[in-house]
Amino acid sequence: MKSGVRLAAYAVVCVSIFVLPSSGQSQTYKGKELVKAELLADTNAIVPGKPFAIGLLLRMAPGWHTYWKFSGDAGLPTEIKWKLPPGWKVGEIQWPIPLKTTDPGDIQTYGYQDEVLLVQEIAPSAAVSDSTVKLVAEANWLVCEKICIPGNASLELELPRSTTSAPANAEIFARYRRLLPRDWPGGKVASANWRRTGSDLRLNVKSATLANYPAVDFYPLPQGDTVVGHPRVESRSESEIIFRVPIESASPAGAGSSIDGLVVLAQHPNGDDRMAWRTEAPMIASAGSVPTRGIFTFLFFGFLGGIILNLMPCVLPVISLKIFGFIQHAGQSRQKILRSGIAFAGGIFAWFIGLALLLIALKAAGREITWGGFQFTNPYFVLALSVIVLVFALDLFGVFEISLPQSVTRRLLSSSSGQHEAASFFQGLFATVLATPCTAPFLGTALGFAFAQSPAIILLMFVAIAAGMSAPYLLLCAQPAWLRFLPKPGPWMLHVKQFMGFLLLATLLFLLYVLGAQRGLEGAIWASCFLLIISIACWMKGAFVLPTASVAKRTIVLALMFVLVLASGIYFIGGKFRSTNVASADSRLRGDWQAFTPERLQADLDEGHSVFVDFTAAWCLTCKFNEANVLESNAVREAFQRHAIVKLKADWTSGDPVITKLLQRFGRPGVPLYVLYPGKSEEPIVFPELLTKGIILEKLETASRTVASQ
Repeated sequence: MKSGVRLAAYAVVCVSIFVLPSSGQSQTYKGKELVKAELLADTNAIVPGKPFAIGLLLRMAPGWHTYWKFSGDAGLPTEIKWKLPPGWKVGEIQWPIPLKTTDPGDIQTYGYQDEVLLVQEIAPSAAVSDSTVKLVAEANWLVCEKICIPGNASLELELPRSTTSAPANAEIFARYRRLLPRDWPGGKVASANWRRTGSDLRLNVKSATLANYPAVDFYPLPQGDTVVGHPRVESRSESEIIFRVPIESASPAGAGSSIDGLVVLAQHPNGDDRMAWRTEAPMIASAGSVPTRGIFTFLFFGFLGGIILNLMPCVLPVISLKIFGFIQHAGQSRQKILRSGIAFAGGIFAWFIGLALLLIALKAAGREITWGGFQFTNPYFVLALSVIVLVFALDLFGVFEISLPQSVTRRLLSSSSGQHEAASFFQGLFATVLATPCTAPFLGTALGFAFAQSPAIILLMFVAIAAGMSAPYLLLCAQPAWLRFLPKPGPWMLHVKQFMGFLLLATLLFLLYVLGAQRGLEGAIWASCFLLIISIACWMKGAFVLPTASVAKRTIVLALMFVLVLASGIYFIGGKFRSTNVASADSRLRGDWQAFTPERLQADLDEGHSVFVDFTAAWCLTCKFNEANVLESNAVREAFQRHAIVKLKADWTSGDPVITKLLQRFGRPGVPLYVLYPGKSEEPIVFPELLTKGIILEKLETASRTVASQ
C-alpha cells in the first residue's frame, strides 16, 4: 500500500467540503418548520466603544421545545459561536427562566416552548472604521417533541456605524429581560442556608416574599461531574420552604455542600409571571479520592478491552492490511520490522490520546461525553470516513497514486523505510478510527468509570486502551521469527493487495448502511452519488496526472478534479443529502420489537410486565453480532415469548439525548447495553457487552421466578 501520508493528504482535500458553513435560518422536518432563528439587536446603530445587546430569537413550532443551559434528564443547551471583528468582546448568554416539564417515565427537563430570546452583550472596539458592520453567529440547538432533532443556522446581522444610537426591538428585549433571574436579594429580604444529609442537600429559604407566591421551586445548575436528581419541596410554611436536592454523582461523598441554582417563584407552575433568585453559594468539595486499587483495576480492564478490540469486526479490514504488511516485510531485517510495528502502534496512540484530549475539553465545557456515539452519531463524520475508506480501497486496486510534494518525498526517501513507517502509522490511526463504534468486553466498564473521574484518569484510561490494542503488534514485531513461515514475497502479492481492497469495500457498504439508518434510503443514495464522483476524481488522478505528463496537463486535470469534487459536494452533500429527513427508528424495527421511549417503558412496568431493553445503534457491529447470534436466535426468541417479556429497542444511531442519559445512569459510555427490568419494584439486570444464549436464558428464568413470587 502506498504511503498513508499521501492518502491522508488527499482525504483532507476531499472532506474539506463538509465544513462549509450553513446559511439556513430555519429548521424543517417532513415539510414542517420546527425552528426559525434570527438575530436581533437592541440598538439601531453601533457606536464605537459603546456596548449593546444582541439576541438569538428562536421561534419553535407548537409542541416543540429547546433547552435551558441545564437541560435536566435529557436534551442539550443551545450554543452560539460568534465571528466578530478584531478587538470586539462578547459576554455570556443571559438565559431567561425556563419552564420545567415532567414527562412520563419521570423524565424532568428545563427548556423553552413557542419562543425564546437568548441575549448577549457585545462590546465593540473603540475604533470602528467600516460604515457598516456585519455580525455573524453560528447557532446550534436541539428541538424535541416525541423525537429530538438537532438544528443549526448561520446568521448575520448588519448594523451601521454612527456617533449616536437609538433603541430598537425594545418590546421583545424588555419582555425577556423581565424573565432573567435576579441576584439574591440579601439577608434582609431572604436568607438561604444549605446543609448536607447523607447524599442529599437541603436548601432552607426564609423570606416574607414567599407568602405572595403559591408556586415555589428550585432549578439546579450542577457544575463539573455532579449529577443531580429531581429537587422537591420537603416542607413549606408561609415564610419558609425547604428543598431536598438528591445528589446522584458516581462519588456522592465527593460532592459539595451546596449547589448553584434558581429559586423560582410564580402564581402557578410555569406561569408567565415567574421570577427567580440566583443562589450562588460556593461549592465546598470534600476530599474524596478513588482508591488506588480501584484505579489500577479499571486501567487493567481498559488494557484488556484494547487487546480485544483487535478481534472486533470493526477493525478487521485494517488489521488485514497490517498482516499484508507483515508479508511484505518477510525476509527483511529485524530492525525494519520493529520500526514498522512501532509506527503502527504510534498511530494507535496518536488517535486515542487525541480523542482523550478532545473529550476532556468537551467535558470541561459541560458537554456530555460518550464512546463511539461521539463520532458515529454524526452522519457527516460517517460520510467523511466513507470517503477515506473508498480512497484507501481505490489505492489498493491501483486506480491511482497520490504524490507528495518533492520536499516531503525526499525526506521520506532519506530513510530506506520511511514510506513503510509512514504507511504503518496511518494504518494504526485508521484502525482506531474504525474501532471507536465498538465497545469490547471490559471496555464499557472501564470507560464508564473513567468518564466520571478527573481529566488525568480519563487520559490514563485511553493510554491503557491504546497500549492494549497495540501490544500484539509490538510483541510480534519484537519477535518476528514466525514470519519465516509465511510465503516469500512475489507477484502473488498483487492479488492479495487487491483482495484487501474488496475487504475495505465491504467496510464501505457497512458505512453506507449506517448512513441509510441515519438519513433514510434517499440519504444513502445521494451519499453514494458523491462517492461515485470521488472515484472518478481518483481515476483522473491515476490516468492523467503522471510524472511523464506536462505541467500544463497536470495543472488542468488537478483543477478539474477540484472543481468536480467541490461542485458535487455542494450539490449532493450540501443540498440533497442535507435536506433528507432523519430516518425514523420505527423503520428499522423487526419482529416483535418496539421502539423505546421512557413513556412506553414506564407504561409496561406499571402494567406488571417484564421489559428487556436493547440499547443499540446501526453503526455498532458488536450490537449486530449480538442481535443476529443471540437475541434473534430461535431459543432466545421463544424464551422471550414464553415469559411474556416486552422487548424495546433503544436506537442510539443518531445520538438520542434521552438514551445518552440512560446509558450514563448505568455507567456505560456507549452501546451495546442490555437491561432487563423484571418488574416495577425490582432492580434492573444489566448484561455484559458480549451476549451468549446461556446468559440470556438464565436471567429470563430468574426474572420470571422473581415476578411470579411477588
